[in-house]
Parts: sequence; C-alpha cells; structure tokens
Amino acid sequence: MLLHTIKEVREKRQEWKGLKVGLVPTMGALHAGHLSLIKKAKETCDKVIVSVFVNPIQFGPAEDFDKYPRTLEKDYELCTKEGVDIVFAPSPNEMYGAGQKLSNDTLTYVCPPFFYVNKLCGKTRTGHFDGVCTVVLKLFNIAQPDFAFFGQKDAQQAVIIKKMVKDLNVPVEVIQCPIVREESGLALSSRNKYLTEEGRKEALVLSKILNNIKSCYKKGITDIDALKETAYGFLNEKHDLEYLEILNKNTLEEQEKADDDSIALIACRVENVRLIDNMYLGG
Repeated sequence: MLLHTIKEVREKRQEWKGLKVGLVPTMGALHAGHLSLIKKAKETCDKVIVSVFVNPIQFGPAEDFDKYPRTLEKDYELCTKEGVDIVFAPSPNEMYGAGQKLSNDTLTYVCPPFFYVNKLCGKTRTGHFDGVCTVVLKLFNIAQPDFAFFGQKDAQQAVIIKKMVKDLNVPVEVIQCPIVREESGLALSSRNKYLTEEGRKEALVLSKILNNIKSCYKKGITDIDALKETAYGFLNEKHDLEYLEILNKNTLEEQEKADDDSIALIACRVENVRLIDNMYLGG
C-alpha cells in the first residue's frame, strides 16, 4: 500500500492496535542493505512501514539533495515483494507544511547534543544531524512504531537516534542491523550509483583500511595512533580522506586504547562522491 499523507498513515495505524509495528526510515533508492532492514523488521513485527523521503533539511547548501537518486516506483515494487504493509512517501510540503521556510529560523528542529554531533560526519555536515533527528522524530510521531530499524553503516546516526529516543522518552526500540557489503567488500550505499567502474575499485580502499585495522587489533595492537597509521599505505591521490577515527561504539567517546567495544570509522571522497564505512574491532 502506497500512502502519501500523514492522515492516511495515522488512520491505518489505528487499525493495527495491539500489533507490533516496525518502521524502516529510508531516503529511497533501495538496495540490499535496505532490504536487510526490511527482512529484520518482518521477522520482528506484525506490520511494517517503510518511509521513502529525501529529507531536505538534512542536506547542506553544497550537498547533493537535487541529484540524490529518486526511484519510488522501483522502491515500491521491492517493498511489495518483501511484504511491506505500507510505503509512506510524503512530499516536503506534507512533512513540513506548504510554504514553510525550511530553516531553524521558523521551523522547530530537534538538536542532538553537541558532544555527539561535533565529530565524524557532523564536523563537515553542519546541521545534518539536526535535520536527521527532526525528520526521524516526526516519522516516529506519525507511524508510532514499536521498533525502528537502522543500518550500522550510519553508525554515528544510530548512536544519536538512540540518544534522542532515550532523552525524549520516545516509546520505540531502535534496532541496529549489520552492514551489507558487495562480494568485493564495498559497503552498499545509494551513493555508489555515482561511481564509475574505476571509482568503485578505488572505493574499496575504505573496507581495506578497516579490515587491516581490525586485523592489526586482533594481533594485539591497541594503540589508537598506531592503528590509524596503518591506513596511509592504502591511500593515493584518488582518495580524499575526510576522517579516520577509532571510538567507543556505544558512546562515540575517544579511547586511550582500542578494545572490543571500539569501532573504526572512515569517510573518504572518491570521484568527489562522499563515502562512509565502519567496522567493529571486537567480535
């Protein structure tokens, strides 16, 4: 069932009283990573809602909002095959109000703590996580899910959303699902569509670096700087490294030494396409 209005979703949600409802928030251009979230939601819940919404307020002025892939017809077909009960595909006007100026001058935003935002992706994407938290909380209020499913690839996002849910007493359980990769090791992403074949090969540097860091950790190296230093042999002029960090996976705090609760996180531009990846060092 494809729905475009908040009213329709709320009416349908009222019919599901007593059932476990799962929400999979997406920006569309669905791939196997999204489908893994949907499968987990189907296993966990009686009813599943997938939102497809390219959220304008989480994009910066120089980012790719206008060219972000929009494939609603294909997305709906994939969701139907997976047995999704509702695909919610609102317009920006439906989500934020017709004629609404989409800035925090006039629109209520949800602003996560500075500690969680002022690092990793948040350092270069000013306001990004304000936009993410705002739209996610709106989706939670609209769909009233019992469970919400997010991918580990956006690890900082998942930590921030869990923090928001806890601090604002939102009655939803956030479930984080593993990264899905191609056989090559490349983490699935909607932005991979921007890469040429050569670019896809160069993009493998992210997973190679992370795997090597994990391998070094398993061999007993726990010094953070030493682990990060192992990355530079993999980089060349085709890689514009934005960050490489090793932090606590639950709190995003810096650590004196890596341990089984550490996560290595990387952002790198290849062919001017911004790619992110991460890997738990324990397990």
